[in-house]
Amino acid sequence: MIPHDDLPAGPPCTEAWKVIRQEARLLNPETDAGLEELCSAVGDARLVLIGEATHGTHEFYALRAALTRMLIGRKGFSIVAVEADWPDAFRAHRYAAGQSGDSSPEEALSGFHRFPQWMWRNSVVAEFLEWLKTHNRKAALAGEPGAGFFGLDLYSLHSSIGAVLDYLDKTDANAARGARERYKCFGQFGQDPRDYGRAVVLDEKESCEEAVTTQLMDLLAQRQDLITKDGAAAGEEFFSTEQNARLIKNAEGYYRSLYQSHRNSWNLRDSHMFEILGQLLERERRTGGKAVVWAHNSHVGDARATEMGQQGDLNVGQLVRSRFGGRACLIGMTTFSGSVTAARDWNDPAEHRRVLPAQPGSVEALLHTVGLPAFWLDLRRKNEATEILNREYTGRAIGVVYRPETERWSHYFHTVPARQFDLLVHIDHTRALRPLNGNAALEGRDGLDTFPSGQ
Repeated sequence: MIPHDDLPAGPPCTEAWKVIRQEARLLNPETDAGLEELCSAVGDARLVLIGEATHGTHEFYALRAALTRMLIGRKGFSIVAVEADWPDAFRAHRYAAGQSGDSSPEEALSGFHRFPQWMWRNSVVAEFLEWLKTHNRKAALAGEPGAGFFGLDLYSLHSSIGAVLDYLDKTDANAARGARERYKCFGQFGQDPRDYGRAVVLDEKESCEEAVTTQLMDLLAQRQDLITKDGAAAGEEFFSTEQNARLIKNAEGYYRSLYQSHRNSWNLRDSHMFEILGQLLERERRTGGKAVVWAHNSHVGDARATEMGQQGDLNVGQLVRSRFGGRACLIGMTTFSGSVTAARDWNDPAEHRRVLPAQPGSVEALLHTVGLPAFWLDLRRKNEATEILNREYTGRAIGVVYRPETERWSHYFHTVPARQFDLLVHIDHTRALRPLNGNAALEGRDGLDTFPSGQ
């Protein structure tokens, strides 16, 4: 629980909806109406972190993409960094940069084949990627910098190893042999890195920590030599290889920590995402690079305002706020009810599932009483509405798994919204995200439309 000592009392709950409605700014997720004012509220932030209360809601993805297009086009943002693995996102980036052989955004997103594919292999991301490709082509013709699409996450241990080896095979055979010898440490565990982590914790295997750290250090020491050998586009290819090597080092520690401490594994993962974000910003430091981050509310909102922080968890939002202060803008998104694309359990098929109405006492239930279909609030302002939201509520977090039968314990946590976010978007009724592979199934007889075949 979050300490209550310095939380204001606020007006009576029966009047809360009236106070919040006075400060609400209308949005229409279907037409982008009201989006310009939301974009203006970002101000001169260098980092804009846009969250989502689920990993499978159409409106969250669509609004996030629309706001990002505006930030790129009007405010010069050049980095889109997403809660996805580096090698899969880099393939999509190459398509957007006009540097790949993929013939369509759908093909460029086919690298996302690991569960949960729908997070990035969906119609909204495909449309955004095509827009980004067009934007970059126009920018190049005008002699202006384009924008990139990059992954922050660390689940791609084996594909990142493959990417490092492929690059070194092209540039330095001796370096490739050395890397193979070091990465051979993971060889006996197949494609599931969790088996490696379990074996190390049970003292059945020595850690690969030294090997992967040495490999990253060697790669960095060879930077100039490798870039010189690689020729055209060498800088970007090396940069990608460097991030893959960094991912391998951090993933090794992450998979060990899974069997030691949940808190440590969460903190290692979010610290890795912040580290990669820092690498992207440093790369564009001379041109004043600005980044948009797409991730779940639980990564984007400041953990210190939630029970996560009270339990010792940190996250990207907290780290960004600590480092960049007012140059960062954290945006959360919530919903009251509707449908969502999610699985019943990890590695289960995606389904089109009904989202239960938010529980009493939650921030979602409070925002529902405002009676508006979609709106946003500036939580940085000092007014009665932000005083109300500067109190503790429960908040709902649905990831790639949704368990409505145990919703209170599986999906709710304590939070002070006005401290967790700078801006808060509420879309009262939302619908499920449409995967590209069209494999989301209808749950029960809830009256929801199934996805048309092949879409």
